[in-house]
Amino acid sequence: MKPLRILQTEAATGFGGQEQYIFRMMCAMRDLGHHLEAACQPHAQLTNRLTDAGFTVHTLYTDGPVNYVRGVVRLRAILRRGRFDVLNTNSRRDTLLAGVAGRLAGTPLIVRTRHLAKRVGSLLSYTGVPHRVCTSSEFVRGLLLAKGVDPAHVCVVHPCIQEGYCTADRTGALRSELGLSADDILVGCVAVMREEKGHRDLIEAMEPLLNDLPAVHLILVGGGSPGFEQISALVADRGLTGQVHLLGARSDVIRIMPDLDVFALATHMEAAGMVFAEAGACGVPVVGTRVGGVPEMVDAGNSGLLVPVGDVSGLREAIRVLILDPDRRERMGAAGRAFCCDGERFSPRAMARRMESTYREWLRQRGFEDSGDQP
Repeated sequence: MKPLRILQTEAATGFGGQEQYIFRMMCAMRDLGHHLEAACQPHAQLTNRLTDAGFTVHTLYTDGPVNYVRGVVRLRAILRRGRFDVLNTNSRRDTLLAGVAGRLAGTPLIVRTRHLAKRVGSLLSYTGVPHRVCTSSEFVRGLLLAKGVDPAHVCVVHPCIQEGYCTADRTGALRSELGLSADDILVGCVAVMREEKGHRDLIEAMEPLLNDLPAVHLILVGGGSPGFEQISALVADRGLTGQVHLLGARSDVIRIMPDLDVFALATHMEAAGMVFAEAGACGVPVVGTRVGGVPEMVDAGNSGLLVPVGDVSGLREAIRVLILDPDRRERMGAAGRAFCCDGERFSPRAMARRMESTYREWLRQRGFEDSGDQP
């Protein structure tokens, strides 16, 4: 079969889980031999990441009515000139802009990928403009089905683990950086500092443990204003600065993660929660909340412990159990690496193969048996 020509679009300018999903998907699909380009805002972090990775990125502003009209006209021309088989949008704004351009260009398949854990509002950007919808978890798919979207028009493609996590080993670099010993116990969290990520719940759960166990340290990796400043103030107010280390946003998470003894994230809302699988891939037992797509990323009871959202005492007890039982930590870490790395559950190739087969099936359903069969 001929390689597919795919244009990915994204209106957001940050670089969180959604943008990581797009970046990894594009790299993995390119590795299968497909041609991929992107359309993003010029000041988006994804624009720089994709350009550095060798992709063609078309830049355009998406805010305001004037930019909307200009964007539709420009993307229509790009789609026609590039003879793309698939247009894959990723947020509401770029769906309503790029999707309309795709309709006008006669693009064979327009797909919207939904990455959000929130309830679905209007279906315009799911069934009105795109032909089909992809989601990052079964949980998110369920939100769309509950809204009445045809099950045959919604697929699930889980995010993938970045290359290297499954072979990452503990180096002690984080302990050296923080001046900690091999006997200290490191409980770590990697997440952007937004209210819904549950950093306050985690600190409340950890505070008695930190007070009772001087060798325990909490490592918080992630930035974001005003969250970072608010959490910094909370840590100082509780007198925990000696045992709670705020590292800010880091580009070397793959180096940090294996040095943790326990990974903990008390998130209140999560479409997928790929960071739980990344911790598991590094052989780190996890503690999390039973919410959204998190249970799809954890082999609950074997590689990690899940508690209800907002259950601070339950969260504390789960973390305490792992802190005090190194043998259990080792067993659960091994189970996590097996769950996340054995087979093709979260590999980039599996992610790309699933997306490739879904694209081709949906093209076939729409009367395009192979790439290049455009009107």
